[in-house]
Amino acid sequence: MDEELKGLIHNHFKNQIKKFEPGHTKIPLASPAYGAEEVIDALDSMLSTWVSMGNKVKKFEDKFSSYTNCKNGIMVNSGSSANLMALSVLTNPKIESPIEKNSSIITPAVTWATTVSPIVNVGCKPLFVDVDLDTFCVNPETIENAIDLEVSCVMPVHLMGNPCDMEKITKIKKQNDLYLVEDCCEAHGAKINGKSVGSFGDIGTYSFFMSHHITTIEGGMLVTNNDAIADMAKMLRAFGWTREVENKEKINSKYPEIDPRFLFVNLGFNLRPTEIQGAFGLNQIKKLDEFVKIRRENARYWNDRLSKYEKYLILPTRNLEDHVYFGYAITIKEESPFRREELVKFLESKMIETRPIMAGNYVEQPASKLFKWGKLGTLTNSELIMKNSFFIGNHHEIGNIEREYVADMFNEFLKKYEKN
Repeated sequence: MDEELKGLIHNHFKNQIKKFEPGHTKIPLASPAYGAEEVIDALDSMLSTWVSMGNKVKKFEDKFSSYTNCKNGIMVNSGSSANLMALSVLTNPKIESPIEKNSSIITPAVTWATTVSPIVNVGCKPLFVDVDLDTFCVNPETIENAIDLEVSCVMPVHLMGNPCDMEKITKIKKQNDLYLVEDCCEAHGAKINGKSVGSFGDIGTYSFFMSHHITTIEGGMLVTNNDAIADMAKMLRAFGWTREVENKEKINSKYPEIDPRFLFVNLGFNLRPTEIQGAFGLNQIKKLDEFVKIRRENARYWNDRLSKYEKYLILPTRNLEDHVYFGYAITIKEESPFRREELVKFLESKMIETRPIMAGNYVEQPASKLFKWGKLGTLTNSELIMKNSFFIGNHHEIGNIEREYVADMFNEFLKKYEKN
């Protein structure tokens, strides 16, 4: 690419940097994490005219699977597709011991729609369990209590970047001979005792949507240490053909009369990413650790500033060294003298964007009336989160000035209740 054009692109992004003005500059939930490097690399692919899945996607798959210490990485067009493909692989009749149709898959009630929909899409039934209030993650004991003969798989969600207790969950999975799919779509860079989330189960899934820790605009990844699962995922990603499968020569030799470029041995989708997404990913993965560092520093600061209000608020103070803070989440305690809506309205008026915790308690969503599901217990915490929890943005563009302003605004709202 022409060096002058590269220079213009770099200058464009430099000129986008604006000084933060408290009360006038919006603090958004997320901010695109890409810059000139990603755009230049993506343009390189576009100018080459090779924009469909190719070498850059493959390189990003290798780098991301290495980062998570998994043997295989299979990139797809979204995190939703990653979940759909993971469960489609595990229910496929061509794999050993597939998940049976109509079986139950345990998953938390507090989640995002793209965890639930794929369970229904593959003909299984979500079995919703409650989460802990201070982590938004499913408790291993709750999973254990939910297991019956209909359960085939556990699908925990590392919600808001907070890792579930995977050591205990993995033990439960092995004791009960279940499949384990980790939804890591909000937990890029999260580790438990040095081991990456996504590497504990049979499959881990990630999303690279614009609001996440790193982005490929749209995009997702499936990671696994199981070669058979990886090969099946590669087939299902693209039409059910054998082109990207590692042992394709062995499979192709069984059908010598069919052109191996167009040999379809399974059903499939078209979930392929583009080289543009691969180009973004190759540049973004280099920035992930620094982005996580910033998020943790912000969260520690806010925890310190807001801890004096813990009689009103539940703050994300557990698992600080493992947590990667997709956002900064807060729950208003039931006994507090104010409601969530009051605090949220105040923050929004001060240019601090807020949103609920994902889809909240999914069984309260109208979509839950469209399919069969089960639940364990009353989902008390999930109901409270639906009503009393929210989060604010925590990302690479929130620095000292921005996070201080956020804390000051919380203090402005809450200090009046300290006098009572």
